[in-house]
Amino acid sequence: MILTSAAILAVGLGAYGLGRVYPPLGPSSGTIAPAERYVSSQVSDKDVTLGDTSVPELMQTDAFELMVHDPNFRALAASPGFKALAGQPQVMAAIMANPKAWSGLAGNPQAFDGLIKAAQSASSWAPKSHEANAAIMGTISGHSAAMKALASQPEVLASISRNATAFANFANNANSFQNAALKAASDARMASSAAAFGRLASDNAAMKAINADPSVFSSLAANAGAFKGLSGQPQSLAGLVNSAAAAAEELQSAGLSNAAIAGLAGNPSAFALLAGQPKALQAIAGHSAAFAALAGHPQAFSAILSKGSAFSSFANNANAFRDAASKATDDARMASSAVAFKQLAADNAAMKAISADPRVFSAIGSNSLAFAGLANSAHLMGPQLMSAIGNSASAFGNLASNAGQLSAASKALQAFDAQSVMASAAAAGQLNAGVSQAIQANPQAFSAMLGNPQAFSAVSRNSAAMATLAANPKALQALSAQPNVAALMANPSFSAALNQAGVSQSHSD
Repeated sequence: MILTSAAILAVGLGAYGLGRVYPPLGPSSGTIAPAERYVSSQVSDKDVTLGDTSVPELMQTDAFELMVHDPNFRALAASPGFKALAGQPQVMAAIMANPKAWSGLAGNPQAFDGLIKAAQSASSWAPKSHEANAAIMGTISGHSAAMKALASQPEVLASISRNATAFANFANNANSFQNAALKAASDARMASSAAAFGRLASDNAAMKAINADPSVFSSLAANAGAFKGLSGQPQSLAGLVNSAAAAAEELQSAGLSNAAIAGLAGNPSAFALLAGQPKALQAIAGHSAAFAALAGHPQAFSAILSKGSAFSSFANNANAFRDAASKATDDARMASSAVAFKQLAADNAAMKAISADPRVFSAIGSNSLAFAGLANSAHLMGPQLMSAIGNSASAFGNLASNAGQLSAASKALQAFDAQSVMASAAAAGQLNAGVSQAIQANPQAFSAMLGNPQAFSAVSRNSAAMATLAANPKALQALSAQPNVAALMANPSFSAALNQAGVSQSHSD
């Protein structure tokens, strides 16, 4: 059973001005009664694809039944504004992750548009910043206190970052660093920022952190390239370090290893999507090697995720999967991505990993709705991310079961992502004060927009969608508080399912 009380939606929506509170949709005890499943005559060609069972499967869930039988939700869902939101699953996923923030942002269309423009501009330099993120986070997660101490004097951090190898010898003698910094004017490495080095050397708390972890200097030297490119903007670099340290500490509190944290840092957007589908995250943690193999072939991976139940039969016979994939043009499940499946079948390393754990297919099938919500983003779920999750499988499994901690970890990583892009933009001379302020005010929203600014732009141009989002923060918050409901609303089939159920009849653009 997906929800424990049929009253959740009736109370959650009705109490917030969307209509009167209706009685629970089951027996008075609050348990869910067996639901009459929808059989709709409203099915159209645009809603159904031959062989695609995602829409009817979604409609058969208890969460969907509760939602569409609740008069208050139906009133909300039938509005043109909600139809437009439901037609953008990536936008809906972001909203469900932080409805209060998105409602507030929608109440200020100018700020909303400004953030979209910032995300569109950032698309040119975001890939470069993401490439450096893993190295940067690897250094900071392993030395967060010492790195924050260095960042307390941005000019010092920038000076070290410009020539990190020259400071590597301090890794064996922390006291020598403090002594040199006290006489910075006489040290060629420090002379250009002597005053800043002197202030750091006189800061007892900062020096205590550095003296406790002198290996921070060797770690900086080992990742010199990632930091050097940002050294021209001391304040941006310091902001990045502090944001990364906050994210690292949040993730470490969840039990994640530094290696896993560095792996996540290279793709914060993907982790945010997984945070919205905790059942999928838990499944990946249990089958990470097989998922990594599938992720190496993103088009085939996407097809599998979009039709998870259809691939469950391979859970007991990996050879059957390989045979079918090698003849993908003859298999209705694979024909639309036949070339990708044939390439997967020919990848011996990938097939070895899948053969060692064919239960990966039952894991996907058992959580088909959750994985369907990730199908369109399969290209983001690369092998490195899957392996990073596997490196801390137990911790990720536990994290997936703790909604509050998972949300906090995702938001912290998104804030780091926003700060990283800002630092890269500043280094490239492409960051103005207005863009910086917009990003700093809404870092999670900016990070979400980076993945698909066009989708958010479509919502911003729809006045009804913006009005619905701005006017219903408490109702959306009530929905987001139920993980299964939130995952359902972020599913790509959600809009079509509402249409077939007679709740909404069209999308609004």
